[in-house]
Amino acid sequence: MAEDSKGLDPRDRKIAELEAENQRLRAQNQRLQARVTDLERRLAQVLGKLDEALRAQKRQAAPFSKGPPKEDPKPRGRKPEEEHGMHAHRPPPDQVDEVIPVPLPLRCGCGGPVDFDRTAQQFQTEIPRKPIHRRFDIDVGHCRDCGRRVQGRHPLQTSDALGAAASQLGPDAQAMTALLKDQVGVSYGDLRTIFRDFFGIPLSPGGAARVVLRVAARLEAAYRGILCVTRKSRLLYPDETGWKVGGRLHWLWVFVTRTATLFAIRGSRGHDVLSEILGLGWSGDTTHDGWAPYDFLEEARHQQCLGHLIRRAKVLLETATRGAVRFPRAVLGLLRQGLALRDRRDRGEISPHGLSVATGRLEGRLVRLLDTVPTHPGNLKFAKHLVAHEQEIFPFLHHPTLEPTGNRADGAIRPAVANRKVFGGNRDPAGARAQEILLSLVRTAAQRGVEILGYLSRVLRARPQRRQQLACRLLGLPPPS
Repeated sequence: MAEDSKGLDPRDRKIAELEAENQRLRAQNQRLQARVTDLERRLAQVLGKLDEALRAQKRQAAPFSKGPPKEDPKPRGRKPEEEHGMHAHRPPPDQVDEVIPVPLPLRCGCGGPVDFDRTAQQFQTEIPRKPIHRRFDIDVGHCRDCGRRVQGRHPLQTSDALGAAASQLGPDAQAMTALLKDQVGVSYGDLRTIFRDFFGIPLSPGGAARVVLRVAARLEAAYRGILCVTRKSRLLYPDETGWKVGGRLHWLWVFVTRTATLFAIRGSRGHDVLSEILGLGWSGDTTHDGWAPYDFLEEARHQQCLGHLIRRAKVLLETATRGAVRFPRAVLGLLRQGLALRDRRDRGEISPHGLSVATGRLEGRLVRLLDTVPTHPGNLKFAKHLVAHEQEIFPFLHHPTLEPTGNRADGAIRPAVANRKVFGGNRDPAGARAQEILLSLVRTAAQRGVEILGYLSRVLRARPQRRQQLACRLLGLPPPS
């Protein structure tokens, strides 16, 4: 074969070119593999943050851990010098039930005689551990006219039952059982342990369950009174969260008003619950999280919960890159400016005219922002929600009675959510009914300044014919119909 002008065989030249090309491709492949490895690592980090953000968005209570410990945490204990703060102390009790004299010792530790100077006082608050066992000697007779059986009743009795049901828990013990179960979230097994080990009172899980159902049944009229107050209220903060009844998915609804809170456990999360509890013609002011069924309250004035919108924007920012950060960042800025404007109004730092002008500018900026169509899927979904509820973002700036967040509903439902993590829900509809009644009464009593343990004890001790009326009267609720 003929050689070229440089004296090289064409085949050798071709082989050299292919070897050079092979080396170039190998180097390029190594660079691309390194790039792929780096992108996979970054993608795993992004997906991990996205997963944590999504779980945090759905989480109804604080997690047990928010990440690894800090490498350089702040020192524990009080701060030094000016930041030390005030020392708190337990105040002496208003009432002393027992006075115990503590005389001087006859001799000092060194062996010398001791002279009296003064008497000092120390106070101690202790819990009673010894149970009180009562026996009621009940007189039983009959009416001379009609022959009807008649028996006496003491104010401390909770029932007229005799015979096999004559041994019962007292009113305070029954009230405590119901509160520990449905307010604190103590399981029936732990209730047995508490009563046995702390008070020496035998109580089976089944007996505790019957106590809870009995207490709730005696509060039916009060629960209906709370329902009546809720329907008539002109300001409402609703919320809902998942619940279990007999292992099946249900929903725990809460409706918070200024003076009462209603809990309801239902198998639906739809507008049929709103129709049952409020009626779709309800026409007050409401702040909620934007769940679609609330839109069926067409006569109401709606305020979207800015707390939920802010969290949603932050979730998007945690995973957004490059230009996708602009939309959630702009929304977050507008919402924060709205809250800052609310604070200035409440402090009296802005005139009504200035407030109106500033609110109009905020609303105009929101309109212009929503005229743009984001391309990022998450931003697009968020934008569609804001467009659908555009008129429900800043009403709190026009109406001072409206709150911009649903914190009242969140605060009411959070203890129930924490308890759900312990016992998982209710085993049957009867337990769910007791749960919603007791949760409603506990929260409403707190709103109305009524001590719940004493309230339950008084209702349990009332005579059957007066019990329901008393349960309503003590809380200032509408009387039973």
